[in-house]
Amino acid sequence: MSNDPRPESQIFARKPLALLLEEAKGENRLRRVLGPVQLTALGVGAIIGAGIFVATGAAAHNIAGPSLMVSYVIAGITCIFAALCYAEFAAMVPVAGSAYTYAYATLGELFAWIIGWDLILEYGVSSAAVATGWSAYFQSAVSNLGIHIPKLLSESPWKYDPATGHFASTGAMMNLPALIIVAIITAILVKGIQESATFNGVMVAIKVAAVLFVIGVGAFFINTTNWHPFAPFGWTGISFFGHHVAGQMDGGGAPIGTMAGAAIIFFAYIGFDSVSTHAEEAKNPQRDVPIGIIVSLVVCTFLYIAVVAVLTGMVKFDRLDINAPVSIAFRQNGMPWAEGLIATAGVAGITSVLLVMMLSGPRVFLAMARDGLLPKATFGDVHPRFRTPWKSTILVGLFVGALAGFLPIDALLHLANIGTLLAFVIVCAAVLIMRRKHPEAERPFRCPWVPFVPVMGVLSCLMLMFSLPVANWWRLIAWLALGFVIYFLYGKKHSVMRQQAS
Repeated sequence: MSNDPRPESQIFARKPLALLLEEAKGENRLRRVLGPVQLTALGVGAIIGAGIFVATGAAAHNIAGPSLMVSYVIAGITCIFAALCYAEFAAMVPVAGSAYTYAYATLGELFAWIIGWDLILEYGVSSAAVATGWSAYFQSAVSNLGIHIPKLLSESPWKYDPATGHFASTGAMMNLPALIIVAIITAILVKGIQESATFNGVMVAIKVAAVLFVIGVGAFFINTTNWHPFAPFGWTGISFFGHHVAGQMDGGGAPIGTMAGAAIIFFAYIGFDSVSTHAEEAKNPQRDVPIGIIVSLVVCTFLYIAVVAVLTGMVKFDRLDINAPVSIAFRQNGMPWAEGLIATAGVAGITSVLLVMMLSGPRVFLAMARDGLLPKATFGDVHPRFRTPWKSTILVGLFVGALAGFLPIDALLHLANIGTLLAFVIVCAAVLIMRRKHPEAERPFRCPWVPFVPVMGVLSCLMLMFSLPVANWWRLIAWLALGFVIYFLYGKKHSVMRQQAS
């Protein structure tokens, strides 16, 4: 860290590793109760469900067709690069905050604020997208019991039309089931991490069984003619800041194709980085967090590819349902009994995804509040009994509920992806900087093949970011602009690092 006390230099001041570890001690420290199995389950809980049960239908139907299998491979490889970088930092700095904390230690306070603010967007919007998918599966499950949610309360007031590239009215008022599940999960998270992890473990077991059922049973209903054409929208779909470079475009000018599919379904992999946000709650973070990150990512990548192969083989890509593709695919193949079973398991599976996503955001807020960048009385307040950041958990719940109740899943998926990819770019770059600036630092887990892995992580994430529609860049810029206003009006003045240097 620089010793220059001038205020303007402090926005780039780095936080020493020793100070990060010291701050995680004492009364405001979170409870260390998670082992490698629970951490891996949290990772699987976040990853499996979002892609299979939510994003697959929209991505195959509108963007990639059967070549979505290749899209998942591309996105998975990109995530492996980022995961190895995350694992190195999580072992070095086993405290709450994930990429925010890593950026503070390597790039300085301003970059830390940017990534922390970005992570709030990532986890919040991802949670809302998952809650929207949960609502679709819940309605599919209860419809088999003769229960039907009134249309006025069953979906977002708007939906995206890929033919025109515009949003149209659905005639609904709000997505009430999505609002209700967000409220329930918020209450569970306020209660405690131990209870949350146990609940998550049960949900993970149910949905992994459902995924294996989909693969095992669905394989017998594959019609290989459904895989032709394999890449109906082309193999590329690349743009640069919204300007078309290669491949096809939809009616709104958004890129479509295999590469564009990888950019869209990248949302499905978000879960592995949430494992690192729970490093402070791990019993042996130096060993267990890297295990949780890498094992959960590898297992889920193989399951994703298998499910997409089965799903696009069972149903022609342009007939897949956008909101509940897996369960309805079995109905379309004359197995309504399986539809109900999978929809029920999907509800359980997506519940665990929502739990992990909403579990992560408040811990980023906690890390930022510890540094004085946000009010400690609200965002840094750990409940005296439950030992959870309860106030920020409630605020995140309100934010997620508002998004899930009133925005369509298409818009949420795009916005979640660009925020996640930006976080991954910064983490990969931070590994390179940390290796150069602090080669002597203890690294219980070392990212292999440096600089190749982090450089490829940066380049592959940027490639996918550039392949997203330009509207997502404007939304990201608007969110970051709001963050800059908060930082310079409050965070910069109350920064702990700034106060120590003055």
